[in-house]
Amino acid sequence: MVILITGITSGFGEAMARRLSADGHKVYGTHRKECTQIPGVTYLKADVRDSQSVDETVKKVLDAEGRIDVFINNAGMGVAGPLEFTSIEDAQNQMDVNFTGMIRFLNRIVPVMRQQRSGKIICFSSIGGLMGLPYQGMYSASKFAIEGYCEALRLELHQFGIHVTVINPGDFYTGFTAARTKNLPDEAAAAYPGYSKSMQGIEKDERTGLQPDYLARRISRLVRKRRPANRYIIATTVQKASVLLKAILPAKWYDRILSAYYNL
Repeated sequence: MVILITGITSGFGEAMARRLSADGHKVYGTHRKECTQIPGVTYLKADVRDSQSVDETVKKVLDAEGRIDVFINNAGMGVAGPLEFTSIEDAQNQMDVNFTGMIRFLNRIVPVMRQQRSGKIICFSSIGGLMGLPYQGMYSASKFAIEGYCEALRLELHQFGIHVTVINPGDFYTGFTAARTKNLPDEAAAAYPGYSKSMQGIEKDERTGLQPDYLARRISRLVRKRRPANRYIIATTVQKASVLLKAILPAKWYDRILSAYYNL
């Protein structure tokens, strides 16, 4: 199969590109910065925030292969901090990378798959796309947007034999933690004294989280499925349980649980 993955320089993207290429697929991946390249994977320099860059990337894959069987929307970033102190610039960048960037690619790829009358679209959301995470509210907002978009897209594309799957990872040890944006004014810490301790806990959970290779193995199996599920939550048992609790507990009870966990 011909597979296009966004953001393969590290973390999930790198692990998926390595695994899917080893499986025998023809893998193309996007990158913004120079990196060590995986043998057998074709690297395409692209920025999801730039429509021309996206158009050129998709065209290169189509010119070389004539089709795209699987698109994996993986590129993303995170903005952290109390929402009232999140700048408009950081909010726009968060949405542009995580959400609008996905749309730029899908606007070019969906017509190709529709003409093929086949294809798999795999979009990375997060556990944070199923619940609003304190001090990661903008990140959650971008992932909630992916959830709604993909739910509608799935219904629209089913008639063309195109499957749309959302991935909800929990905490993983990747470069995402170190790259998180925290452009906060000095008064943010004074206004929210629990923020620093809360973020320390969040980042500790990420650094001791699952390894990207575990997720890559799950994606490898997903790609081979004739009829993949609408959603895969790839996380620890505790994190999966947190999603279940949100579905069954009264909202006020669940809010108390999150407040206690995040030291609010």
